[in-house]
Amino acid sequence: MTSKKPGPALPSKDELVAFVEQHGGNAGTREIARAYGLKNADRAALKTMLRELAHEGRIEKYRKKMRRTGALPEVVLADITGRDADGELIATPTDWDEEEHGPPPQIRVHVPRRARPAEIPGVGDRALLRTEEIEAEDGLRHRGRPIKVIDRARHRVLGVFRALPDGGGRLVPVDKKSLGRELTIRADDTGEAREGDLVAVEVKRFGRFGQPNAKVKERLGSLASERAVSLIAIHAHGIPHVFPREVLEEAETARPATLEGREDWREVPFVTIDPVDAKDHDDAVFARADTSPDNRGGFVIDVAIADVAAYVRPGSALDRAALERGNSVYFPDRVVPMLPERISNDLCSLRPLEDRPALVARMVIDADGVKRSHTFHRVLMRSVARLHYGQAQAAIDGHPDTVTAPLMGLVLEPLWAAYAALKRARQERSPLDLELPERKILLKPDYTVERVIVPQRLDAHRLIEEFMILANVAAAETLERARTPLIYRVHDEPTLDKLSALRDFLATIDIALPKSGALRPAQFNRILARVKGRDVEALVNEVVLRSQAQAEYAAENYGHFGLNLRRYAHFTSPIRRYADLVVHRALIRARKLGRDGLSESTDTAALAEIAAKISAAERRAMAAERETVDRLIAHHLADRIGATFSGRVAGATRAGLFVKLDETGADGFVPAATLGRDYYRYDEKRHAMVGEATGESWRLGDSVTVKLVEAAPVAGALRFEIVSDGRIEPRGRTRGPRREPKGTDKRRTGPRRETPRPAAKRSTRRSRG
Repeated sequence: MTSKKPGPALPSKDELVAFVEQHGGNAGTREIARAYGLKNADRAALKTMLRELAHEGRIEKYRKKMRRTGALPEVVLADITGRDADGELIATPTDWDEEEHGPPPQIRVHVPRRARPAEIPGVGDRALLRTEEIEAEDGLRHRGRPIKVIDRARHRVLGVFRALPDGGGRLVPVDKKSLGRELTIRADDTGEAREGDLVAVEVKRFGRFGQPNAKVKERLGSLASERAVSLIAIHAHGIPHVFPREVLEEAETARPATLEGREDWREVPFVTIDPVDAKDHDDAVFARADTSPDNRGGFVIDVAIADVAAYVRPGSALDRAALERGNSVYFPDRVVPMLPERISNDLCSLRPLEDRPALVARMVIDADGVKRSHTFHRVLMRSVARLHYGQAQAAIDGHPDTVTAPLMGLVLEPLWAAYAALKRARQERSPLDLELPERKILLKPDYTVERVIVPQRLDAHRLIEEFMILANVAAAETLERARTPLIYRVHDEPTLDKLSALRDFLATIDIALPKSGALRPAQFNRILARVKGRDVEALVNEVVLRSQAQAEYAAENYGHFGLNLRRYAHFTSPIRRYADLVVHRALIRARKLGRDGLSESTDTAALAEIAAKISAAERRAMAAERETVDRLIAHHLADRIGATFSGRVAGATRAGLFVKLDETGADGFVPAATLGRDYYRYDEKRHAMVGEATGESWRLGDSVTVKLVEAAPVAGALRFEIVSDGRIEPRGRTRGPRREPKGTDKRRTGPRRETPRPAAKRSTRRSRG
């Protein structure tokens, strides 16, 4: 009898860490198993060891791969923060989660001798760096080579000019972090600024006493004029909002595309379905029952997307401007478009009864909504109607109007029948299903807030969403199959640290989160279903959201966790997102649909640089949009100091509580020192501030009544005082002398302040999808 040959031994933890370091973030479970010759039976043990190493803080998971904790990706967007003792530049990553990874690593920037001036960054600049790990020198273990300077330093401060009787003035900063720190402007340094002007100043010097001095360098507009609030965010975030002359000239000289090199699809009765106030219409849809006998109950779905690539050629002035902007930015009072109106609102807007060039994804689904096949076509099409969501929904609900009535049998009913099949596929896929209603600000003619509403979520919205997701998946699959590089839309799974924090929180409401095994969105959905209708529903939705990673663009694929999709790319909005334009060009190249596709020289490395830049532009846009909403609502509430409002606790920190008002969705801060007359400590697991003696607490998601104490409209900050009672937490011990427990932060609160503190506002992470 022959003995069974023993298999390869598992590597030790030290060997695993060394392997991960050696492979610079490109080592996943598959690569490690292959390197050590491990079979399926040993992979479970390997995964357990990797999880243990992650819990020990020696490695971390990033984009389905393992890397040493604190390691950097190969291409990173970084801010140049200073110089070392030898005069070499030092940088830190722009997008670094300190809560998750600790302090950001420092990067020593190596500038080649033959670098062009445009490639040489300076202190305060933002640059794209190609990084590598080196042996630690003076504590630094990262070196970066500049690829491109993204943003030159602006040594200036933005604020509102307030005139003084002596001819000088003072600057009220627009940044929340600078509230209470005004700058003095002498009479000969005002630059003819007038009361209420938004200005950029240069800090001249700091005196020994009093406020620092500043000089007005630029007048940016008057806050007394219309649409001034979004102007603050545009300048504060450096969002390009004026097209250069050559860009506008290129757009104006563009000629409408013809049928040459295209299929004629003008007889297909496409319709656009958009918000009622939409100005550009870049997607149109059509569906019909599949007549193939082997696909009974199935459908053929056509999604037509405006062919922006026909007008915006690689390397052109239009292309350079679009890449710089990255995406359109949507404010309540204006839009800063990625492309000029001649392109976005005219040549590429799928207007009814007008010929328009488009790329069409034709997808065949079965009766359960599973995609069986798909093809891409470059066409000339002509939509038959422009509908808005409420109009389309009303028609399906039995109330058609003069526009929708003729479309019912041929267009709308087949669309909804196909959507019913896609709903079954979505339910089977079980993407993350968070209940997070989005508010919309309605403005008066003078661009001040009239009211804030929560638009009704209709099946018409969901239909378009599912059709677009299906087309995005088809685009990614086509390009992967053709081995054409592309930019993916990716969303990583939650990190172990965030899952651990979520697990601790759920335990406080008697919900268990598994400690092992692959976590999928369906498990989060089951948790959300358990709290549906309970008083903790909003709280759990918020905490689950905070546990998620941030979606981004990448040239490498690590899947979309939230949508529960293995591959996903943005294809459906090239008018407003540069990533979609890249995908269009890649499809044109892969399917040989024209000469204006992605250049053959464009590789994954080049797309990684583009992905990093447009991901940063997306975060910039989201921050600017959020701050503009904050400022508009702060202006709206500024004359209601002393009024009371109902709201919910939206955040808890050692410094105090953040409260979101029910009526407007406005966010404000409640300093810990105003909570009461108890000793309060921050309970991280419960996301709560808890009174040490009384047990009174305020927890994330709790309903509260607050009084508005202070409003700083220019900074978009509100400060509240809670006037309702907190909940009483069960006490785990008999009450005795107060002691300072280890690992807690306690605030002793006395009489409430008569002089308001400067208002503050938290920075939130958005875009989880």
